[in-house]
Amino acid sequence: MTKFDPMAAPAALDKARDWWRGAVIYQVYPRSFQDSGDDGVGDLAGITARLDHIAALGVDAVWISPFFTSPMKDFGYDVSDYRDVDPMFGSLADFDALVARAHDLDLKVMIDLVLSHTSDQHPWFVESRQSRDNPRADWYVWADPKPDGTAPTNWLSIFGGSAWQWDPRREQYYLHNFLVSQPDLNFHEPAVQDALLDVARFWLERGVDGFRLDTINFYVHDAELRDNPPLPPEQRNATIAPSVNPYNHQEHLYDKNRPENLAFLRRLRAVMEPYGAAAVGEVGDAQRGLEILGEYTAGDDLMQMCYAFEFLSSTRPDAAGIAAVLHRVDAVAADGWPCWAFSNHDVMRHASRWRMPPEGLRLMATLLMCLRGSACIYQGEELGLPEADVAFEDLQDPYAVEFWPEFKGRDGCRTPMVWEQTNLHGGFSDVRPWLPVSEAHVNMAASVQDADPRSMLSHYRAALALRKAHPALIAGDLADMTTEGEVVRFVRSGAGEEIFCAFNLSPHEAVIARPEGEWAPIGEQVGGADVGTGHEIRLGAWQCCLARRAV
Repeated sequence: MTKFDPMAAPAALDKARDWWRGAVIYQVYPRSFQDSGDDGVGDLAGITARLDHIAALGVDAVWISPFFTSPMKDFGYDVSDYRDVDPMFGSLADFDALVARAHDLDLKVMIDLVLSHTSDQHPWFVESRQSRDNPRADWYVWADPKPDGTAPTNWLSIFGGSAWQWDPRREQYYLHNFLVSQPDLNFHEPAVQDALLDVARFWLERGVDGFRLDTINFYVHDAELRDNPPLPPEQRNATIAPSVNPYNHQEHLYDKNRPENLAFLRRLRAVMEPYGAAAVGEVGDAQRGLEILGEYTAGDDLMQMCYAFEFLSSTRPDAAGIAAVLHRVDAVAADGWPCWAFSNHDVMRHASRWRMPPEGLRLMATLLMCLRGSACIYQGEELGLPEADVAFEDLQDPYAVEFWPEFKGRDGCRTPMVWEQTNLHGGFSDVRPWLPVSEAHVNMAASVQDADPRSMLSHYRAALALRKAHPALIAGDLADMTTEGEVVRFVRSGAGEEIFCAFNLSPHEAVIARPEGEWAPIGEQVGGADVGTGHEIRLGAWQCCLARRAV
C-alpha cells in the first residue's frame, strides 16, 4: 500500500456545515462508468475523465460505490483491505487525483463504506477463524451450535439460505447476512468499532467529504441470539428481497435494527464533524424503513441523512402513494432528513420498473427535485436508460444465479454507461466489457443527448437548475400535501418564498383547483403548465405546475 503523505492531500472544499441538506448526489458504479485501462472494467481514472459530465448536471456531490481491495465475490462489497484501492480500479494516487479534480469542479466526494461485514479474505477474519482465543477471536459474530448441531438461530441471509455458516476450525458458526464469504463484524466488541472509525479517519484525511453507509441498520446483532418471529403473509413485501426469497417471511427484530446501533452512529458522527463531512445511510428494512430513517437522523449527533426503499420498490408510486410516504415521514421522521432515490445499483432501473413513458420519467425527475430531503441520481438515470436484458450466460451477480429465472438479479442495472453512439461498446471501453453494453442503450448515449434541448439529459439539467435557483426547494419545509385524483400537490416554503408544486401522475389530462393568491410560473423549462389567474389549473398528461410567490 502506498504510504500517505498528508501534505499531498487534495485541498478540502470550503463547504457549509449543512451542505448536505438538500444536496443532489450522483452515484457512480465504478466497474461500469468508464474504462481507462482497456481491460473491460471501469476504474477511478475513468471516473476522473468523466467528472465534467457529472458537474454539468448541476449535482452537489458524487458517491462512488466500493473500489477497495476485494476478491469481488460481491463486486467490492466484500472488502479485504479498507485502506487501499483494488488494482482493477487503479491506485491511491488515482483516487487522490479524482478527489482533486472533483474539488476543482466544486463537487463533493462521498465514498461507499461497507462496515457491517468484510470479505472472508480480510486479515481480520483470517486471524479470527484460527482459534477461539486469538487477539481477534471476537471481532466477528461466532456462536456455538444448538445441542442438535443446527445453527444458533433461525436468521436468514438476504442472498438465500441460513445466515450462519459452520467453520470446522473453531467448531462454531459465523454470521453472514449476505454471502457466505461476507462474515459479519461484531460491533459488540469495542476494538471493532475503534478499527472502523480509524478507517473513516483514513479516508477523511484523504479529502473525502462524506460517506454512503451500506446496510447501516445491519451493524449490530442481538447479543442474546434470539430467533426472529414469523411475519404474517399479509405484512410481507418485496422491497428488500425478491418475493421468492424466504427472507421476507421473518420479522427482523434480532438480526438487525438493534437500538444499540445508535451509540456507534454517534461515535461515527463525532469523527466526521471536524471535517465537515456528511453521511447518508442505506436503511434496508421492508416494514420499518421510514421509522429507522427517523431514528438514525434525529437531532444533530447521528447521521445527517438516510434513505429507505419506499421509492425503490417495483410498484410505481401514484399520487396517493407518494402522499402516504411523505405523511409517514412527517409522522415518524419529522426531526430527521430523508434522501430520496428512484434507482441505484441494487434494483431494476425505474424506467423499466415503473413502465413509464419518457414524459413520465421527466415528470418524476422534476418531482424528485421538489421533494423535501436530499436526492440521489444513479448513473444513466439522466439518460433515461431502461433495464438491460442480460442473458443467463453473461450473468455476473451471484444473487441472480441463486434465484434465476424468477429473479434476474442486479446485472441489468449495472451494465456499462453509454457515452458514444458509434463506438462498439458505447464509448465505455475499447475491449469487451465485464457486462455487455445494451443495444437498446446505444442510441441514448450521452453524446446524442448532450446538445438536444428536448433530451432526457437536458431535462435533468433543467430540473436541477430549478432546484438550485430556489432555496425553498433545497431545504425548505413541505406543507399542504394533498391529492386530487392522480395529482399530488404541496407547497415548499423557506428563505422568503413559497413554491406551489402539482404533479399529474397519469397519462390523462387533469384539472385542479388553483391556489389562492398571486403566483408566478417557474416551471417552463421543465414543461410545466401555466398557473394562470383563474380558479383552475389544467394539467396535461404527465405534466406539472410549479409557481412561486414571495412571502
